[in-house]
Amino acid sequence: MELKVRLLEPGAALPSRATEGDAGLDLRAAEPAVIGPSERASIGTGVAVEIPPGHAGLVLPRSGLALRHGISMVNAPGLIDSGYRGELKVLLLNTDREHAFEVAPGDRIAQLLIVPFAAAEPLQAAELSESPRGIDGFGSTGDR
Repeated sequence: MELKVRLLEPGAALPSRATEGDAGLDLRAAEPAVIGPSERASIGTGVAVEIPPGHAGLVLPRSGLALRHGISMVNAPGLIDSGYRGELKVLLLNTDREHAFEVAPGDRIAQLLIVPFAAAEPLQAAELSESPRGIDGFGSTGDR
């Protein structure tokens, strides 16, 4: 499968895999930013993509940024529909309460995962089929 990518500004980088076989494509910042303690920011990547029909893009946080700097994504995962052709932006959140986080152009800030999806059509039903879990909600399976 190919993923068409348009570079929107000089210095923007194609999404890329760090190592062969990686599922996610690294997205890089195209602009500098400083995210203060407990603040969030929308960071442009300088790229637009053409996601194939029947697929969606999931923008996911990078675990290394979370571990070392407390950087996460506000809307993880971000959903990119196949019809969207605008710039991919990443909504970063600095969970550190004391230190600002600096983003430089070229920094890897998120990952893009292309996944197939089922285009299910909602159908109103008077009843749903029985299941072992039924209507039991959060925490009902005994997870701690």
